[in-house]
Amino acid sequence: MRIVFSGGGTGGHVYPALAIGEQCLQDHPDSKFLYIGTSSGLERDIVARSGLDMPFEAVEITGFRRKLASLDNVKTVLRFLRGVGRAKSFLREFKPDAVVGTGGYVCGPVLYAAAKLGIPTLVHEQNAIAGLTNRFLSRYVSTVAVSFRGTEGIFPQAKKVVYTGNPRATSMVNADAARGFSSLGLTPDARLVVVVGGSRGAKAINEAMVELAPLVHELPGVQFVFGTGQPYFESTAQRIQEAAGSVPVNLQVLPYIHNMPEVLAASKLVVNRAGASTMAEITALGIPSILIPSPNVTNNHQEHNARSLSDEGGSVTLLEKDLSGRVLFDQIGKIMEDSVRWEHMAKQSAKMGQRDSAALVVRELEQIVSAGQRRR
Repeated sequence: MRIVFSGGGTGGHVYPALAIGEQCLQDHPDSKFLYIGTSSGLERDIVARSGLDMPFEAVEITGFRRKLASLDNVKTVLRFLRGVGRAKSFLREFKPDAVVGTGGYVCGPVLYAAAKLGIPTLVHEQNAIAGLTNRFLSRYVSTVAVSFRGTEGIFPQAKKVVYTGNPRATSMVNADAARGFSSLGLTPDARLVVVVGGSRGAKAINEAMVELAPLVHELPGVQFVFGTGQPYFESTAQRIQEAAGSVPVNLQVLPYIHNMPEVLAASKLVVNRAGASTMAEITALGIPSILIPSPNVTNNHQEHNARSLSDEGGSVTLLEKDLSGRVLFDQIGKIMEDSVRWEHMAKQSAKMGQRDSAALVVRELEQIVSAGQRRR
């Protein structure tokens, strides 16, 4: 199959596309891909690192301001129209069998252009609350795929809605824990807690970790790995050293964890935001978690994501307003020092996972491509 992927802004909008691409190659080894993103997000670098043969093209687009009369919104409409025209030129040249959108503003012009050209289209909604771009696109695309069971009704104008889970989960299934331990210089018996704040890092989590660092010696059997996010690394690492006197022996501070699937496969507990890809990763591996939803997202969708798992007992939801180093440390200790609780959380986390998600998306792609060919 010839597939165009579009999604951008954060890693959470890119990794599901790559997982679908990997599954396409497994099922259809002659598949060809094109990625259309923005030049300002993380997608260009992530796609380049993926190892997939996937050329990259850029379309520039921004989101709407909440104030409808804003001059910026007029500029956004103009960028959208220009983006549609640019996307159409890419699509006509590549001649895809289908176009897949995995989130972010860039999907708007790309998927709209594809629908207007009569190309089969699929949008994947990763969150429990639908984003503005996907709500707009749902009335035009062939299929909307959702990540959470029972959320099919959030797209009342869609032609077809299917539950697939998040394809990022599939990428985690074969993650090699031994390579994760080795990359961190740890032995396979290490009890690992991974703390991150999403692909770009999170200031609030970093602040809490500065406060927590002097306490980690109180859990001597636990190894902490903390990804600050590249922009925060130097200042956060320095503050941790100052707060703890020196970086504790059971704490590694890194700017970014490039082999996240392998590191997560090695972990016993994850502390993170509650983005869609994070949810897919931890449930695919059945890892207990402490989720700290970002309050700075549309419709507070991360809290809805987090509570979908904590309500089932697979995680603890800790709101940012309640976050501190001591509170976070206490929550970590309660899980890591209680094997019965850890086992229950791991079991409940795994029950929420959809490990064959990418295969389900590819099956749907096969159907819409076949239907599109019959109509021609």
